[in-house]
Amino acid sequence: MISVASGKGGTGKTTVAVNMALSMQEPVQLIDCDVEEPNAHIFLKPRIDAVRPVYVPVPKVDHALCDRCGKCAEFCQFHAIAVVPERTMVFSHLCHGCGGCRLVCPKKAITEVDREVGVIKTGTAGRIDFSYGELSLGEPMPGPVIRELKRNVNPTRITIIDSPPGTSCPVIQSVWGTDYCILVTEPTPFGLHDLELMVGLLRQMGIPFGVVVNRAGIGDTKVYDYCRKEGVPILLEIPFDKAIAELYSEGTPFVTRMHEWKDKLASLATRAKEAAVK
Repeated sequence: MISVASGKGGTGKTTVAVNMALSMQEPVQLIDCDVEEPNAHIFLKPRIDAVRPVYVPVPKVDHALCDRCGKCAEFCQFHAIAVVPERTMVFSHLCHGCGGCRLVCPKKAITEVDREVGVIKTGTAGRIDFSYGELSLGEPMPGPVIRELKRNVNPTRITIIDSPPGTSCPVIQSVWGTDYCILVTEPTPFGLHDLELMVGLLRQMGIPFGVVVNRAGIGDTKVYDYCRKEGVPILLEIPFDKAIAELYSEGTPFVTRMHEWKDKLASLATRAKEAAVK
């Protein structure tokens, strides 16, 4: 599995992930794990064959059995249960679905019910197996949808994970278990700042990585200086090109029109695969 990530939004993660998938000659799977704002499907225009909901188990209290001892509330680290003098209250949107409250209840007053938190859509775009998730409106935790998405990984194919932006839990969930991570950055102070955060994160996780510099030619050389100092390989540069930007604005992957880039993006995937097995 190859993940594509960056600490900063809008650097071009989806651009790299989609165009790399389209450039590869072997069977490939692309999973868009940015479940709060998925957009890979806008470029791939896939045929969606299946849509299925994602559920998390949340507690349901039988008030006839509950004696309001408070053990469930004491156990819950996310304050999803509160015990007041006349009732035990459940705040289902705060629940992480661990099931601990049910286990510690001495009266067996807690059972679990499923609550829908999003959907997963799967299909194909040409020879690409494609799936993405959509978190339900108002849901605070994308983790369950991302975890369910990654259960779709096909071990017989090269899988590309398009990660959400940032360095928080959704990103960790997305890159976890991948063999190599391609970090997409831009040569600006903001790009450098968030690149440093992602480098620190991936080093803690023990995931090998390299950098793609998108919109090369703007900003300054500090991203390059940082990569040279830290021994981070720069795998590819994508220039600040009006033609690429226009194609992006139309929802068109640039390798479908600028064919000279196919070999470069295919080579990027090859370098990632080779670095992953070292």
